[in-house]
Amino acid sequence: MRIYVADTGDTLLTIAYRYQSGVDQLMSINPHITSTNANIGGQRINIPSQTLPISENRVVAPFCPPAPESEFIHDWIPLADVEKMAETEYDVIIVGSGAGGGAALWRLCEQWGNNDKRIGIVERGPLFLPTHVANVATINGDNFRLYAPPQITDLIGKRLPQYPGMKLIYALGGRTILWGAVSPRIPEYEIAGWPVSIEEMELYYNIAEEIMNVTYAYTKDSSITKILLKRLRENGYFNADDIPVATDLDQTRLGKLHSNVFFSSILLLARALSVRPFDLAVNTYAAEVIAEGGKTVGVRVMTPDKKSYVIKAKNVILSASALQTPRILLNSGIAGRAIGRYLTNHSYLIATASLSTEGFPEPLGALGIIVPELQNRPYRLQLQGPEQYFNYHYDKKPIKDEWKISFFGASGKVESRYENRVFVDPSRLDEYGMPELQISFSYSEKDEEIIREMYDYILQASAAMQLRLAELDGVPAICLMPPGADNHDFGTCRMGDDPSESATDRYGQIHGVEGLFAADNSVLPSTGASNPTLSTVALAIRTADYIIQKLSMDEDRQ
Repeated sequence: MRIYVADTGDTLLTIAYRYQSGVDQLMSINPHITSTNANIGGQRINIPSQTLPISENRVVAPFCPPAPESEFIHDWIPLADVEKMAETEYDVIIVGSGAGGGAALWRLCEQWGNNDKRIGIVERGPLFLPTHVANVATINGDNFRLYAPPQITDLIGKRLPQYPGMKLIYALGGRTILWGAVSPRIPEYEIAGWPVSIEEMELYYNIAEEIMNVTYAYTKDSSITKILLKRLRENGYFNADDIPVATDLDQTRLGKLHSNVFFSSILLLARALSVRPFDLAVNTYAAEVIAEGGKTVGVRVMTPDKKSYVIKAKNVILSASALQTPRILLNSGIAGRAIGRYLTNHSYLIATASLSTEGFPEPLGALGIIVPELQNRPYRLQLQGPEQYFNYHYDKKPIKDEWKISFFGASGKVESRYENRVFVDPSRLDEYGMPELQISFSYSEKDEEIIREMYDYILQASAAMQLRLAELDGVPAICLMPPGADNHDFGTCRMGDDPSESATDRYGQIHGVEGLFAADNSVLPSTGASNPTLSTVALAIRTADYIIQKLSMDEDRQ
């Protein structure tokens, strides 16, 4: 240790520059100095013996000060403390950070800008990944669907015999960090039965597709896709098309960042954060909504240590999933004949098939085909592959003449029936002391008829594309996915004008409770045989617009 007598005008920072020593180290061995910027001329300063003064002939400027550790963000997104959130009254609180919650948050931030509105969002799960798992360089199409460790996965189907395929993901981004990204629109003849006009849905579909980067160009110039599309169209499948995928295929230009190919709700959170701050709490369990006199007051949440807090809010948006949103409502004592009812999904037949690509031009490329449903054909065909090479990858793709189709199946429309439902049983409590989610579900005779038609459709389409179906005991290897395994559940808080048949109004607001909204798959009245996520995002954006308009009108009346 050496002693240095500070010159006039010296500070601890200037001495750190001069002797190439860390400020923290100097502070620790000079406890009599309380500020790094104070003038300490004439004071005796301890200097570590291994440090050397900078030679005037060696450098032309002092060393830059080290950035203090407090300036670094330890998590990849700013987080708020639930206890502090309970001290604030929010204009909007969002429960759930999946497709619906992320879309509503983004739209509120994007439309409000950096005004004085207070927005909060709570997520039951932890920070898991800052992107879709397929964007992780070491994950490929062969294993990304399996990348759901126990700490974020709730295999609720194991205790629900009527819905055995169901699992829930509790993590920031929800199921969008693991989803397949296929994003078709729901056919207009299905939307015709909604309480939303086709023209309005066109507007919000356009917004959703833009924010999610939905494109039909993912398989552009792929010989395997072109050849199989040609075979399908020549054999009567006139509406066969490239698969619409939520993928950002733009090149980086003008300094704009394109860091995530496959879309997840994390991108919506990032876009929202770029506009304005909001409070985000993870590992925060939403137990119940609190309403008084027909108006929303807030939401009661719990932390992993089972402490309970009430977050006050003028508006609450439930985006916890088509299963958890009605559960929260039921545990809150919210009245509604249709809450939790009309649980709907898709029936799914999966075939094991392979394809001879002998003579196909290289590059073979990615296989992505969809044959959309028709009004007289309530099921849809989908192919992806070959093998693990649909998602982008770093491993070298071999050249061979025989390929397996990684995903080949048909999804069918399922009837929305009152008896298929989500409910709670007060005698069965979860770890937070709240009634657990229960499910009653079965396929109708009409559903089973559609499944039989799908089976024949797969056989016919296979012949048209010259695929080879694998066989098991002499019959084609085609299996029915267990109910819930499709992750397309919806309808449990469906929107409508009649409170006896719907849980929300046309804007997603729960009938009879002002300021309480649902914005996830639960609000969809029907989907036909189409994936629900794009429509959920579109409707969540629309709900956010309605809340903005409603709050503005309330302020004008005051």
